[in-house]
Amino acid sequence: MPVLDAREIDRSYDQQTILANAAMTIDEGERVGLVGNNGSGKSTLGRILSGREKPDSGTLAQSRGTRIDYLEQEPVLTAGSTVLEVVSESLVRWTAARNRHDAVTEAMAHPDAADNIEDLIRQQASAADEIEREGGWERLHEAEAILGNLGIDDSSRRVDTLSGGERRRVALARILVDAPDLAILDEPTNHLDITTIEWLEDYLRNRFRGALLLITHDRRVLENVTDRTLEIHAGKINSYAGGYVAYLEARAERAAHEERTEKNRQNFLRRELEWLRRSPQARTTKQKARIDRVENIRDQAGPEKQKKIEMQAQSRRLGKTILEVAAMDIHRDGKDLVSDLTFALGAGERIGIVGPNGTGKTSLFLTILEEISPASGSLTIGTNTRIGYLDQNRGGLEPAETIYETLSNDRQQVKLGSESLGIAAYLERFLFDRHQQRSRIGTLSGGERARVCLARLLADESNLLLLDEPTNDLDTTTLAALEEMLLNYAGSALVVSHDRWFLDRIATSILAFEGNGRVELHAGNYSEYRERKAALPTRAKAKSGASSPKPAIAKTPPRAKKLSFKEERELEAILASVEIDEGRIHDLEARLADPETYKKGGEAIKILQAELAEEQERLLEKMNRWEELESRKNSEKPAG
Repeated sequence: MPVLDAREIDRSYDQQTILANAAMTIDEGERVGLVGNNGSGKSTLGRILSGREKPDSGTLAQSRGTRIDYLEQEPVLTAGSTVLEVVSESLVRWTAARNRHDAVTEAMAHPDAADNIEDLIRQQASAADEIEREGGWERLHEAEAILGNLGIDDSSRRVDTLSGGERRRVALARILVDAPDLAILDEPTNHLDITTIEWLEDYLRNRFRGALLLITHDRRVLENVTDRTLEIHAGKINSYAGGYVAYLEARAERAAHEERTEKNRQNFLRRELEWLRRSPQARTTKQKARIDRVENIRDQAGPEKQKKIEMQAQSRRLGKTILEVAAMDIHRDGKDLVSDLTFALGAGERIGIVGPNGTGKTSLFLTILEEISPASGSLTIGTNTRIGYLDQNRGGLEPAETIYETLSNDRQQVKLGSESLGIAAYLERFLFDRHQQRSRIGTLSGGERARVCLARLLADESNLLLLDEPTNDLDTTTLAALEEMLLNYAGSALVVSHDRWFLDRIATSILAFEGNGRVELHAGNYSEYRERKAALPTRAKAKSGASSPKPAIAKTPPRAKKLSFKEERELEAILASVEIDEGRIHDLEARLADPETYKKGGEAIKILQAELAEEQERLLEKMNRWEELESRKNSEKPAG
């Protein structure tokens, strides 16, 4: 049964058509993704469907009593309220029933309550029933839990003190707590770390019972959560069954069909025009009908092809040393963010950087840029290293300047390989036409500002890119262009990102910020890193279970078995063996970091990655065995 039905929706701004005769339906409990290029009308459609904006024409129909919530990109929260008060605003009926129940319970304790106790009991039972209908007695505890999972630990904070990202998380929590019939979420994963995104993905897929319309660039979330994909293009809405991968396949098939149809149309026109040239004086009714048919087909518009962004980075020659970090500690604002970090960046290497917010990822970039100093250790930047930096806040843009002025302040030409382009032609490669180039920065959407920053960054030569959350606000078309640019980039890159799909495509290794100052480098992309990380405790548990039979129930705990002579010798030998294994792991990681390795093709890389995983597993087994033997040895020593 449809929860929302939209028909013949039209919307224009300043004579620019955003939606034209658009139509869509969302059924109860359905999970729908909405994709399209920046400026195609996704947020406009979300506001119209939620009732926050009126269409120029068209109809919206929804089931009686349907509740629709909308997560805006810049939500408005009740000033002066605490986080919990804002989140609880959606629990109007639950709060009223709980207040009624508390008041009746208090009245029942009054000395005069005996005179109307039966009526009070009925009122209490009615309030209790209403509480159960509204989700049970634990709604506030659930609200606290949802806030915690979204990274808001103090629900007593005033919303006026929150950052923009925190305000979005509070607004998202309010919707999840409300559990509406339809939730329209506009870029819900922006500014969330990967752990939080994975929690949200699981919640939406397995716990949220209403219908969903997800307006997001996060392709992994689209693939894992949605069962249908809507695409806005040229004001129209096209529907595709399945998640993001199915959508890409169906769209490619549709584009191929349109191309074949257009080719057939052109062939027909060519044949008919040749006939017309041979018969210029044809005047019969049959010939006139044929001429009319040719003219009608000639006047039909061919399929509109989606424009593609052309990104190309200008790379300077790399030196022998690009970037080396040795035993580096980073302290900031009284926090120990990074401890004993050591790694070297090789030519052509692209390191994806992941970890919870606040663990020091951006601080690492600021240290490399020499804006903050390391507390200890060393940082070496190569003589020939030229750094290009994209900050997550898209800083350095002047709101009053036009797009053209932003790029032309320092240059009149942009050199791309052997050719030079004027500023206007260069900006057209980032899908800013000559008219749009006169737009002021302050009027641009988040995605458009991100494209301006990328255009400015790539106009300069560099051989080391530091990209801090480059995927925020980018549509899938721009993301694909950014991925291709990085894959073809002759320099090296450090990329902080929460986009798992993006990291799987571009990362040659992962630098994981685990918290408490711990940072670890892992070969391979994000999925390979997660698989190895998830497998380590499982393998350790399996090994432990295989070597330790299930103990029988006893009244007193069993004593640890004394080490045998053979086990004593084994314990002594393990540490020396561990040093050898760590040397092998270091060698394999160095080979995987060597750009020459990637010239040998994917098979050589897979073999090295498999060897590395095997060595890491072997080392883990030895460490588990060492801990077991050492624990038993210590238990033999008398207390005191």
